[in-house]
Amino acid sequence: MSQSDSALRLRPSAALLIFVSAYAPLLLILIVKDYDPNHLSLLPRHPWMCLALLIIAIASCLCVLRSVKEIRNGLPVEVTKAANKSGEMFGYTIPYLISFLRIDPGDWQILVSLFIFLSMMFAMAYRTQTVFINPVLALAGYMLIDCTFKHGTTETQAMVITHAPLKIGKHYIFERLSHYLYVAIDQESVSDEEKSR
Repeated sequence: MSQSDSALRLRPSAALLIFVSAYAPLLLILIVKDYDPNHLSLLPRHPWMCLALLIIAIASCLCVLRSVKEIRNGLPVEVTKAANKSGEMFGYTIPYLISFLRIDPGDWQILVSLFIFLSMMFAMAYRTQTVFINPVLALAGYMLIDCTFKHGTTETQAMVITHAPLKIGKHYIFERLSHYLYVAIDQESVSDEEKSR
């Protein structure tokens, strides 16, 4: 791997945080499933485990959404083609089928099995640099666009995460996250920030 390649690769800790946020709703489902309908207590059967899952779910989502919104620099580009590919974010929902199974957070064998499965999913997402294709971003209103754009005389085709639809012929600012993944910067927030200076 070249030096420029490694510079584009997310740090493992950042990639893990983004990956965990993709499964934050699954963690919330596991907490709900830990409640015993025959028990009068308002707490789940494993309160400390569920509290840890809740903190992880909320913190990971807030960090990812804040990180995407705080991106301010990038390349000025002109969009020449754009197609909505947001449906590909549903690929992350496959592990949500686990929620239909009976999962006991107190059963270490189930937890270890789930950890091994999600670790394999994370390794694949990290190696392919697709951790940003995230259903939590979709729930926050972000779209995944298969986009062709020009930067100067160079034309590039890549996936772009954007909060607003991209229009052909319009100019945008794209920040490169990996070789074939960019994020479109909210130009209104950037211009507002510049005016306030």
